[in-house]
Amino acid sequence: MSATLTVVGLGSGNPDRLTLGIIKKLKAASIVYVRTAEHPVMAALAELEIASQSFDSLYESLSSFPEVYEAITAKLIEEAGSAPSGTEIVYAVPGHPMVAESAVSLLRERCPQAGIKLDILGGESFLDEAFVRLGFDPIEGFQLLDASGIRSSQLQPELHTLIGQVYDSFTASETKLCLMELYPPEYEIIVGHALGVEGEEQIDRVPLYELDRLTGYGNLSLVYVPANREETARRRSFARLHEIVDILRSPEGCPWDREQTHESLRKNLIEETYEVLETIDEDDPDHMKEELGDLLLQIMLHAQMEEELGTFNVYDVIEGLNDKLIFRHPHVFGDTEAGNAEEALKNWEGMKAEEKRRKGLKPEADSALSGVPRDLPALMKAYKLQKKASRVGFDWDNVHDVLAKIREEADELQEAIESGASAEEQMLELGDLLFAAANAARFIDADPEEALTRTNRKFVSRFHYIEQQLRSQGTSVQESSLEQMEALWQEAKKEERNL
Repeated sequence: MSATLTVVGLGSGNPDRLTLGIIKKLKAASIVYVRTAEHPVMAALAELEIASQSFDSLYESLSSFPEVYEAITAKLIEEAGSAPSGTEIVYAVPGHPMVAESAVSLLRERCPQAGIKLDILGGESFLDEAFVRLGFDPIEGFQLLDASGIRSSQLQPELHTLIGQVYDSFTASETKLCLMELYPPEYEIIVGHALGVEGEEQIDRVPLYELDRLTGYGNLSLVYVPANREETARRRSFARLHEIVDILRSPEGCPWDREQTHESLRKNLIEETYEVLETIDEDDPDHMKEELGDLLLQIMLHAQMEEELGTFNVYDVIEGLNDKLIFRHPHVFGDTEAGNAEEALKNWEGMKAEEKRRKGLKPEADSALSGVPRDLPALMKAYKLQKKASRVGFDWDNVHDVLAKIREEADELQEAIESGASAEEQMLELGDLLFAAANAARFIDADPEEALTRTNRKFVSRFHYIEQQLRSQGTSVQESSLEQMEALWQEAKKEERNL
């Protein structure tokens, strides 16, 4: 039988709050370890002639807190495993053992595996003092976060928020940056140091932007962000967006939104997508932000319709996307390597095939052209079909052969026109020419849709130049000859070259 390992809490810092049971346990222990000697209660333990060994040296010799907690856990298990039966080893931690004590969590997991009896005695945590000294009731809604790993996705402004482990100015700065993703810079927060410790307690109320300008951060520091239940506090939350769309579709909502179906909104989804593309072409971030919101609304509406039917909701969509992204990026979230974009794409395609196998499908039975959406714009679809065919070796040897094919298709189109072929035949020959042109785009590593978009934009710019020049001359395109417009077209080209 190994020794008993007992973990006790030293409270938030006021020696008067130590329980009699914990004092007795410390006095009777064979060996007492403390996580840190930098705690106000340590002076009282010295007066009680309770000797102890601290793990402070680990904080100095190791580079991260997880390494420190691993080392503490390993040392305590080693000591308890090798000590004579009947020995009681006490590990004393600040506050309560079950509040923000990573090493205690590791001990709870590993002591049973090592055959070591583990007892835990509570103590006053820093939360008890915080509720009293900062004056809020946790029943109103409360969350406790760790400054060393805080993320904006954890923040819920409608809850009272305590952030512990704010050891230094750097951690305070990281905490501030995270909070400012949801809270305004002027939002008042409270910083508490050594709450409840006589002669050491300090409470500062400051605007959020000053959080990292304060001094005095240490082991007993925390940040309190009061609950903000104003409507404006939820404007940046995804949950609020989901709630708004739900209201719009409800009987008390908007009559137009209630009437919409997947089919009626189909064209809106396409239009909003193209409007986003326009902002990308224009390199207009502010407009892009607005148009991305309009596109997101379309996604939310389609998901809301299915939520009303009970099939899925938008959070199911997000879960599926998260799972897909992780599964298809084994070179990021797994052990697979990808040294460049081509290898990453190969991993992606391989994991797509694996997904199908797990669903009971046989990707090897699919056509090499499978996976191209039916309703893609024709030029984009031609490009994707050609790329898929090229992966299985159905391709031209070089771009010169493709250019020869373009000339051949142009000749066939000319012949169809000159011979008086039917409109259907002429259209098919035109399609062959466009298809060949899309092939050329692939060989020069250019997206044909983007290439044509740029040409369209160039055409519009030059034509606008013609209109503006004619207007300045007191005339218009309707009143001008082709020769006049062609001359201005050439001027527009020169203007472009001079920019």
